[in-house]
Amino acid sequence: MDATILHADLDAFYASVEQLLDPHLRGKPIAVGGGVVLAASYEAKAFGVRGGMPGRQAKELCPQLIFVPGHYKDYSRLGDAAIRILDDYTPLVERISIDEAFADVAGTEHLFGTPAVIAQTVRRRVRDELGLPISVGVARTKHLAKIASQVAKPDGLCVVDPATELSFLHDLPVELMWGVGPATKARLGTMGVSTIGQLAAMPGRSLETLLGPAASEKLHALAFNRDPRQIDTGRRAHSAGAQSALGRKPATDAVIGPTLRHLADRIGSRLRAKAIAGRRITVRVRWSDLSAVTHAVMLDAAVSATSIITEIARELVREVLAAHPEEATISLLAISVSALEQQPALQLELSLGLGDEARRPGSRRGASRFSADRAMDKVRDRFGWEAIGYGSVVLEGRRLIPDAFRELAEKEL
Repeated sequence: MDATILHADLDAFYASVEQLLDPHLRGKPIAVGGGVVLAASYEAKAFGVRGGMPGRQAKELCPQLIFVPGHYKDYSRLGDAAIRILDDYTPLVERISIDEAFADVAGTEHLFGTPAVIAQTVRRRVRDELGLPISVGVARTKHLAKIASQVAKPDGLCVVDPATELSFLHDLPVELMWGVGPATKARLGTMGVSTIGQLAAMPGRSLETLLGPAASEKLHALAFNRDPRQIDTGRRAHSAGAQSALGRKPATDAVIGPTLRHLADRIGSRLRAKAIAGRRITVRVRWSDLSAVTHAVMLDAAVSATSIITEIARELVREVLAAHPEEATISLLAISVSALEQQPALQLELSLGLGDEARRPGSRRGASRFSADRAMDKVRDRFGWEAIGYGSVVLEGRRLIPDAFRELAEKEL
């Protein structure tokens, strides 16, 4: 197989847009946000500033750091424009976020040149037409193309020859692999594994003992660039999620309650707008040292009501906190709803006196909650999101992350 898959990723996208809009910011360390860093320029990253970091900590690392509030409509406009440039070279484009996409250019070479030439043309057009830097990786598989684009950063091109792909891949740090986050990296580190080649050399049983059968099988395959996934032009989200970076907050109900309800409100409204509901609720709690724990539950019936999602998420977070009594400070909360299914109409249930009836969408209480949400949805559709809301969220005061930024991150569903 030839290397025909491109992964295009706009560099430090939000910060790059701000530097584009205000030339005085070019070459300077900037961060989008305030109380929490939403995104940082490469100049700021050189000082250790990272997204999700408390603003005070970022300022300590980089005293000359400039905070900007963010131009969210411009992020959406420019992200869409960059993806449309890819569309000019192939119909096989899979957008995976506001600032990155895969494309397969097999079959279009006789029109536009080799994959490397097409990638270079895309980079030049994004720079000339939009004024933004973009890195592109070209490889035989999606996984390797994404890794190549990370290697190419900033503002570069990396083409991986199929004949030498394993020698290229095995020298790279293991955290570049899709699915290796901080927790998995730390576990692998206990076994002396820091490169993809070292992971590939691990005996299967040892890897399975460390990570479990599913994760070990997946990572072992990717370590040898075995990735059968094709470009999915009709890609649909398999989950709906939202998260809130909090800086450093005490793990109390006064912080957790309003935050979870706000996240559930965002997720629930998006699910209901698409007539979708989900049966799996997952929460993620990140501590002050940036380590994180996830906890999930599978429900008997799919839900989309804000109050039901909130209550289940709160229960899950309480279980996480009870299991980690030594943790008193949290820096992020996230909710995800998955195992999605179509819900064109709410199926009502007979009252059987079950203990969880309030959380069953078709029960009398559940149906009332769903109806209240739909009424709020209609008000917001007509008068805007801020026209109505839950009291606990409204009274929370100024949130650290603007809703406009959350909407960009939630755009895929």
